[in-house]
Amino acid sequence: GVKAVIAKGFERIHRSNLVGMGIIPLRFKAGEDADSLNLSGHECFTIDLPRKITEIRPGQDVTVTTQNGKSFTCTLCINTQVELEYFNHGGILPYLIRKLA
Repeated sequence: GVKAVIAKGFERIHRSNLVGMGIIPLRFKAGEDADSLNLSGHECFTIDLPRKITEIRPGQDVTVTTQNGKSFTCTLCINTQVELEYFNHGGILPYLIRKLA
């Protein structure tokens, strides 16, 4: 049940693969990482994305909050409207199936 991955950066192909699987790639802001934010990797996160897909913009900043209330900002690494469509459908495969149906 992974819904998002937060990292310092992504290789193009890895970021693209995440989007293709319907997983949100998020990048820490410059100078921040799991260590500087004292994240252990065992937290549960809430990602503050707009509810309507039409309000999500490639490269926008989003607020991430841990179950302990710690908040920080990440950049959404969805780069194009096509990738937003893939994400909206839960990945490229569901997107293509719906297009063919």
